[in-house]
Amino acid sequence: MKLIIISGLSGSGKSIALNTLEDLNYYCIDNMPIGMLSSLVNQLQTEWGKQNQHVAVGIDARNNLSDLEHFPSLLKDLEQSNLIVEIIYLEADDTTLLKRFSETRRRHPLTNENQSLSDAIKTERKLLYPIASQTDLIVDTTHTNIYELRDMIRSRVISETSESMSVLFQSFGFKHGTPTDADFIFDTRCLPNPHWETSLRALTGRDKKVIEYLETQPWVQEMRDQIVSFLDTWIPRFEKENRTYMTIAIGCTGGQHRSVYMTEILHQHFVKSRENVILRHRELT
Repeated sequence: MKLIIISGLSGSGKSIALNTLEDLNYYCIDNMPIGMLSSLVNQLQTEWGKQNQHVAVGIDARNNLSDLEHFPSLLKDLEQSNLIVEIIYLEADDTTLLKRFSETRRRHPLTNENQSLSDAIKTERKLLYPIASQTDLIVDTTHTNIYELRDMIRSRVISETSESMSVLFQSFGFKHGTPTDADFIFDTRCLPNPHWETSLRALTGRDKKVIEYLETQPWVQEMRDQIVSFLDTWIPRFEKENRTYMTIAIGCTGGQHRSVYMTEILHQHFVKSRENVILRHRELT
Protein backbone atom coordinates (compact mmCIF):
# COMPACT_ATOMS: atom_id res chain seq x y z
CA MET A 1 0.00 0.00 0.00
CA LYS A 2 1.17 3.51 -0.77
CA LEU A 3 0.50 6.38 1.63
CA ILE A 4 1.02 9.99 0.57
CA ILE A 5 1.07 12.58 3.35
CA ILE A 6 0.18 16.09 2.21
CA SER A 7 1.26 18.80 4.62
CA GLY A 8 2.43 22.39 4.56
CA LEU A 9 1.41 25.94 5.26
CA SER A 10 -2.19 27.08 5.19
CA GLY A 11 -2.86 28.82 1.89
CA SER A 12 -0.11 26.97 0.04
CA GLY A 13 -2.45 24.62 -1.86
CA LYS A 14 -2.84 21.49 0.31
CA SER A 15 -6.54 21.14 -0.53
CA ILE A 16 -5.80 21.41 -4.25
CA ALA A 17 -3.17 18.68 -3.95
CA LEU A 18 -5.55 16.36 -2.09
CA ASN A 19 -8.38 17.02 -4.54
CA THR A 20 -6.05 16.19 -7.42
CA LEU A 21 -5.12 12.88 -5.81
CA GLU A 22 -8.77 12.12 -5.13
CA ASP A 23 -9.57 12.67 -8.81
CA LEU A 24 -6.89 10.08 -9.54
CA ASN A 25 -8.58 7.45 -7.34
CA TYR A 26 -6.62 8.00 -4.15
CA TYR A 27 -8.61 7.46 -0.95
CA CYS A 28 -8.16 10.87 0.68
CA ILE A 29 -8.67 12.07 4.25
CA ASP A 30 -8.10 15.72 5.17
CA ASN A 31 -7.20 17.13 8.60
CA MET A 32 -5.95 13.76 9.79
CA PRO A 33 -4.94 13.62 13.48
CA ILE A 34 -1.39 12.28 13.62
CA GLY A 35 -2.28 10.12 16.62
CA MET A 36 -4.79 8.18 14.52
CA LEU A 37 -2.50 7.57 11.57
CA SER A 38 -1.14 4.21 12.74
CA SER A 39 -4.65 2.91 13.44
CA LEU A 40 -5.80 4.00 9.99
CA VAL A 41 -2.91 2.24 8.31
CA ASN A 42 -3.51 -0.97 10.30
CA GLN A 43 -7.18 -0.95 9.39
CA LEU A 44 -6.52 -0.40 5.72
CA GLN A 45 -3.87 -3.12 5.57
CA THR A 46 -5.91 -5.74 7.41
CA GLU A 47 -9.48 -5.07 6.32
CA TRP A 48 -9.19 -3.69 2.80
CA GLY A 49 -6.57 -6.06 1.49
CA LYS A 50 -5.72 -5.11 -2.07
CA GLN A 51 -8.49 -2.55 -2.34
CA ASN A 52 -7.69 1.16 -2.12
CA GLN A 53 -3.99 0.57 -2.55
CA HIS A 54 -3.35 4.30 -2.72
CA VAL A 55 -4.20 6.52 0.24
CA ALA A 56 -3.51 10.21 0.87
CA VAL A 57 -3.97 12.14 4.11
CA GLY A 58 -3.71 15.82 4.88
CA ILE A 59 -1.92 16.81 8.08
CA ASP A 60 -1.74 20.41 9.30
CA ALA A 61 -0.57 22.45 12.29
CA ARG A 62 -3.80 21.99 14.23
CA ASN A 63 -2.49 18.66 15.46
CA ASN A 64 -1.40 18.17 19.04
CA LEU A 65 2.06 19.68 19.62
CA SER A 66 3.39 16.44 21.09
CA ASP A 67 2.20 14.46 18.04
CA LEU A 68 3.89 16.92 15.69
CA GLU A 69 7.17 16.68 17.61
CA HIS A 70 7.08 12.87 17.49
CA PHE A 71 6.19 12.67 13.80
CA PRO A 72 9.70 11.51 12.71
CA SER A 73 9.54 8.48 15.02
CA LEU A 74 6.01 7.67 13.82
CA LEU A 75 7.24 7.85 10.24
CA LYS A 76 9.95 5.28 10.97
CA ASP A 77 7.33 2.91 12.42
CA LEU A 78 5.13 3.31 9.34
CA GLU A 79 8.01 2.65 6.96
CA GLN A 80 8.82 -0.59 8.82
CA SER A 81 5.33 -1.96 8.22
CA ASN A 82 5.79 -2.74 4.49
CA LEU A 83 4.21 0.60 3.65
CA ILE A 84 5.43 2.97 0.95
CA VAL A 85 5.26 6.45 2.47
CA GLU A 86 5.82 9.70 0.60
CA ILE A 87 5.56 13.16 2.11
CA ILE A 88 4.76 16.23 0.04
CA TYR A 89 5.18 19.56 1.81
CA LEU A 90 3.70 22.70 0.27
CA GLU A 91 4.85 26.20 1.13
CA ALA A 92 4.96 29.78 -0.16
CA ASP A 93 6.60 32.99 0.97
CA ASP A 94 4.93 35.10 3.65
CA THR A 95 3.94 37.91 1.30
CA THR A 96 2.12 35.51 -1.02
CA LEU A 97 0.32 33.78 1.86
CA LEU A 98 -0.80 37.12 3.32
CA LYS A 99 -2.12 38.16 -0.10
CA ARG A 100 -4.00 34.89 -0.59
CA PHE A 101 -5.74 35.13 2.77
CA SER A 102 -6.60 38.77 2.10
CA GLU A 103 -8.08 37.95 -1.31
CA THR A 104 -10.11 34.95 -0.13
CA ARG A 105 -11.03 36.56 3.23
CA ARG A 106 -10.58 33.20 4.87
CA ARG A 107 -9.35 32.86 8.45
CA HIS A 108 -5.98 31.26 9.12
CA PRO A 109 -6.53 28.28 11.47
CA LEU A 110 -3.98 29.62 14.00
CA THR A 111 -5.12 33.25 14.17
CA ASN A 112 -6.87 34.49 17.31
CA GLU A 113 -7.32 37.69 19.29
CA ASN A 114 -3.71 37.42 20.49
CA GLN A 115 -2.05 36.34 17.25
CA SER A 116 -2.09 38.21 13.94
CA LEU A 117 -2.07 36.55 10.54
CA SER A 118 1.62 37.30 10.08
CA ASP A 119 2.45 35.78 13.48
CA ALA A 120 0.22 32.76 12.75
CA ILE A 121 2.20 31.98 9.58
CA LYS A 122 5.49 32.15 11.50
CA THR A 123 4.09 29.92 14.24
CA GLU A 124 2.83 27.43 11.68
CA ARG A 125 6.29 27.14 10.10
CA LYS A 126 7.79 26.26 13.48
CA LEU A 127 5.06 23.75 14.34
CA LEU A 128 5.36 21.93 11.03
CA TYR A 129 9.16 21.75 10.99
CA PRO A 130 9.21 18.09 12.19
CA ILE A 131 7.19 17.18 9.08
CA ALA A 132 9.02 19.51 6.69
CA SER A 133 12.36 18.04 7.78
CA GLN A 134 11.22 14.55 6.74
CA THR A 135 9.64 15.41 3.42
CA ASP A 136 10.38 13.73 0.09
CA LEU A 137 9.22 16.68 -1.98
CA ILE A 138 8.91 20.38 -1.10
CA VAL A 139 6.71 22.34 -3.48
CA ASP A 140 7.01 26.13 -3.40
CA THR A 141 3.72 27.50 -4.75
CA THR A 142 4.72 31.18 -4.52
CA HIS A 143 4.80 31.46 -8.31
CA THR A 144 2.40 28.59 -9.05
CA ASN A 145 -1.28 28.90 -9.93
CA ILE A 146 -3.98 26.29 -9.30
CA TYR A 147 -3.65 24.66 -12.71
CA GLU A 148 0.14 24.44 -12.55
CA LEU A 149 -0.02 22.85 -9.10
CA ARG A 150 -2.51 20.25 -10.30
CA ASP A 151 -0.31 19.42 -13.26
CA MET A 152 2.75 19.18 -11.04
CA ILE A 153 1.03 16.76 -8.66
CA ARG A 154 -0.18 14.62 -11.55
CA SER A 155 3.24 14.56 -13.21
CA ARG A 156 5.41 14.05 -10.14
CA VAL A 157 3.29 11.89 -7.87
CA ILE A 158 1.09 9.85 -10.13
CA SER A 159 3.89 8.09 -12.00
CA GLU A 160 2.87 4.51 -11.33
CA THR A 161 4.06 3.24 -14.70
CA SER A 162 7.63 4.16 -13.86
CA GLU A 163 9.76 3.21 -10.90
CA SER A 164 12.48 5.73 -11.75
CA MET A 165 13.07 8.94 -9.85
CA SER A 166 11.08 11.90 -11.11
CA VAL A 167 13.37 14.70 -12.33
CA LEU A 168 12.02 18.21 -12.88
CA PHE A 169 14.03 20.73 -14.89
CA GLN A 170 12.79 24.24 -14.13
CA SER A 171 13.90 27.63 -15.41
CA PHE A 172 13.43 30.75 -13.28
CA GLY A 173 14.45 34.39 -12.94
CA PHE A 174 16.53 35.45 -9.96
CA LYS A 175 14.79 38.82 -9.85
CA HIS A 176 11.53 36.97 -9.09
CA GLY A 177 13.05 34.95 -6.25
CA THR A 178 15.08 31.77 -5.94
CA PRO A 179 13.00 28.54 -5.81
CA THR A 180 13.15 27.00 -2.35
CA ASP A 181 12.23 23.51 -3.53
CA ALA A 182 15.27 22.98 -5.78
CA ASP A 183 17.86 20.27 -5.06
CA PHE A 184 20.40 21.86 -7.44
CA ILE A 185 20.51 25.45 -8.74
CA PHE A 186 22.67 26.46 -11.69
CA ASP A 187 23.24 30.17 -12.38
CA THR A 188 23.53 31.22 -16.04
CA ARG A 189 23.78 34.98 -15.42
CA CYS A 190 27.48 34.90 -16.37
CA LEU A 191 26.57 33.96 -19.96
CA PRO A 192 25.98 36.46 -22.79
CA ASN A 193 22.51 37.94 -22.41
CA PRO A 194 20.18 38.04 -25.46
CA HIS A 195 18.23 40.78 -23.68
CA TRP A 196 20.83 43.31 -24.84
CA GLU A 197 20.23 42.34 -28.47
CA THR A 198 17.29 44.51 -29.50
CA SER A 199 15.96 41.99 -32.02
CA LEU A 200 15.97 39.20 -29.40
CA ARG A 201 14.64 41.07 -26.37
CA ALA A 202 10.96 40.13 -26.83
CA LEU A 203 11.75 36.48 -27.62
CA THR A 204 12.44 33.57 -25.25
CA GLY A 205 14.99 30.80 -25.00
CA ARG A 206 12.64 28.56 -26.97
CA ASP A 207 12.74 30.77 -30.08
CA LYS A 208 15.01 29.82 -32.96
CA LYS A 209 16.84 33.16 -33.16
CA VAL A 210 17.73 33.09 -29.46
CA ILE A 211 18.85 29.47 -29.71
CA GLU A 212 21.08 30.31 -32.69
CA TYR A 213 22.56 33.29 -30.83
CA LEU A 214 23.38 31.28 -27.68
CA GLU A 215 24.75 28.31 -29.59
CA THR A 216 27.40 30.53 -31.15
CA GLN A 217 28.72 31.46 -27.69
CA PRO A 218 31.58 29.15 -26.54
CA TRP A 219 30.90 29.74 -22.83
CA VAL A 220 27.28 28.61 -23.27
CA GLN A 221 28.33 25.30 -24.75
CA GLU A 222 31.00 24.77 -22.10
CA MET A 223 28.53 25.36 -19.26
CA ARG A 224 25.99 23.06 -20.90
CA ASP A 225 28.52 20.24 -21.26
CA GLN A 226 29.73 20.60 -17.67
CA ILE A 227 26.19 20.62 -16.21
CA VAL A 228 25.28 17.54 -18.27
CA SER A 229 28.43 15.75 -17.10
CA PHE A 230 27.72 16.66 -13.47
CA LEU A 231 24.10 15.48 -13.60
CA ASP A 232 24.94 12.33 -15.57
CA THR A 233 27.26 11.43 -12.70
CA TRP A 234 25.16 12.36 -9.70
CA ILE A 235 21.50 11.75 -10.63
CA PRO A 236 21.99 7.94 -10.64
CA ARG A 237 23.75 8.10 -7.28
CA PHE A 238 20.89 10.01 -5.67
CA GLU A 239 18.47 7.54 -7.25
CA LYS A 240 20.29 4.64 -5.58
CA GLU A 241 19.51 6.27 -2.22
CA ASN A 242 15.79 5.71 -2.95
CA ARG A 243 15.11 9.34 -3.78
CA THR A 244 11.69 9.75 -5.40
CA TYR A 245 11.90 13.32 -6.66
CA MET A 246 14.60 15.73 -7.75
CA THR A 247 14.26 19.36 -8.85
CA ILE A 248 17.01 21.00 -10.90
CA ALA A 249 16.58 24.75 -11.32
CA ILE A 250 18.34 26.87 -13.92
CA GLY A 251 18.29 30.61 -13.33
CA CYS A 252 19.11 33.81 -15.18
CA THR A 253 18.14 37.40 -14.43
CA GLY A 254 14.57 37.40 -15.74
CA GLY A 255 13.94 33.74 -16.52
CA GLN A 256 13.27 34.43 -20.19
CA HIS A 257 16.33 33.69 -22.33
CA ARG A 258 19.43 31.94 -20.98
CA SER A 259 17.78 29.83 -18.28
CA VAL A 260 14.96 28.79 -20.62
CA TYR A 261 17.43 27.75 -23.33
CA MET A 262 19.61 25.78 -20.89
CA THR A 263 16.61 24.08 -19.28
CA GLU A 264 15.28 23.03 -22.68
CA ILE A 265 18.67 21.59 -23.64
CA LEU A 266 19.00 19.63 -20.40
CA HIS A 267 15.46 18.29 -20.71
CA GLN A 268 16.13 17.17 -24.28
CA HIS A 269 19.29 15.38 -23.17
CA PHE A 270 17.87 13.50 -20.20
CA VAL A 271 14.48 12.62 -21.68
CA LYS A 272 16.35 10.37 -24.15
CA SER A 273 17.77 8.18 -21.39
CA ARG A 274 15.31 8.48 -18.51
CA GLU A 275 11.63 8.12 -17.80
CA ASN A 276 9.71 10.65 -15.74
CA VAL A 277 11.60 13.77 -16.83
CA ILE A 278 9.51 16.94 -16.52
CA LEU A 279 9.98 20.45 -17.94
CA ARG A 280 8.72 23.72 -16.47
CA HIS A 281 9.45 27.40 -17.16
CA ARG A 282 8.39 29.31 -14.06
CA GLU A 283 8.36 32.80 -15.53
CA LEU A 284 6.81 31.98 -18.92
CA THR A 285 3.03 31.99 -19.24
